Amino acid sequence: MKTIVSLLIAFIAMEHLFFLWFEMFAWETAGKKIFKGALPSEMFKPTKTLAANQGLYNGFLAAGLIWSLFISDGIWKSRIAAFFLCCIIVAGLFGTVTASKKIFFVQALPSIIALIFLILGYF
Repeated sequence: MKTIVSLLIAFIAMEHLFFLWFEMFAWETAGKKIFKGALPSEMFKPTKTLAANQGLYNGFLAAGLIWSLFISDGIWKSRIAAFFLCCIIVAGLFGTVTASKKIFFVQALPSIIALIFLILGYF
């Protein structure tokens, strides 16, 4: 169970590092492909700073999850992982309601699954 939880957390962390990359460094190239149809192409340049700010937050979420993978104390490890997973779930649910239903499946659902496995593994 611990291996499954660690793999899920690592996957979600990598996902958020990808978000960091395209929002901070490739907003006008990869961002246009990822959000094709969701934003007019002329909006990417003026929203570049906003996307970079959002990417930085995704980087902090990834850093927290990665940090949790290196904590040796089981209780501390699970609490840190749960905190960052809950942050991602809240952000994913907010994005689902305010931006796109797709965000639920890309961001919130994987974190919900990881949190469930984390809780099941803890008890």
